[in-house]
Amino acid sequence: MSASSHKQAAWQAHIITLFPDMFPGPLGTSLSGRALETGAWACRAHDLRAFGTGRHRTVDDTPAGGGAGMVLRADIASAALTETRNKAGDLPVLLPSPRGVPFTQKMAADLSAGGGAIFMCNRFEGVDERFIEAHDLREVSLGDYILSGGEVAAFAMLDAIIRLLPGVMGSAASHDEESFTDDLLEYPQYTRPASWQGRDIPDVLTSGNHGDIAAWRRARAQEITAARRPDLWARFQARNRVGAPKKPDDEKSG
Repeated sequence: MSASSHKQAAWQAHIITLFPDMFPGPLGTSLSGRALETGAWACRAHDLRAFGTGRHRTVDDTPAGGGAGMVLRADIASAALTETRNKAGDLPVLLPSPRGVPFTQKMAADLSAGGGAIFMCNRFEGVDERFIEAHDLREVSLGDYILSGGEVAAFAMLDAIIRLLPGVMGSAASHDEESFTDDLLEYPQYTRPASWQGRDIPDVLTSGNHGDIAAWRRARAQEITAARRPDLWARFQARNRVGAPKKPDDEKSG
């Protein structure tokens, strides 16, 4: 057990990994670290190597059909997951994988509403397909790139989940205005000083007119989403039946 809260936590994170000492890692600091201390969540890392065979506790073998790299054995992975499930209970199991479905804010919110999750961290060329089929695993991708293992992806996914747990963030309203909420990227943010390097805070944000501020932020969010994430913008348009984003009247931010 690499880390856990001092009290029984409401949300349980179980990570099956060849590197249990990596956890909680960065999740032991800042908001997630404070939440770990107060018992909002708990972190338990399970050593995959403990289920290996032979003197060297081997967990992998060469790929059937030939090819580069090594493959995590189905029997080893299954033994590790079965024991973890016996301890963790009936929690969803995520397999970080570049061929998985994209991890989204909605997925993070859905997982945060449950009792926890198990992360099966891949290494090598992946895990035997029979293991995935036998346990009906949910393969989830952090993005269109390759990492050395599932641990870094698990960190990112856990951070997204933990910050949504009750009491972890100071203001629950913050969740409603963040990127990916309602399929829009977040609007620009400003703070003091009012003028910096010839760039001023847009007048509307200091007007005190909350209706105008909300409209400006909505318009900017739509503009940014349409320019940077046409996939999200198309989904937003289809759901809301809106046209092209409106250009904000106030462009004094430079």
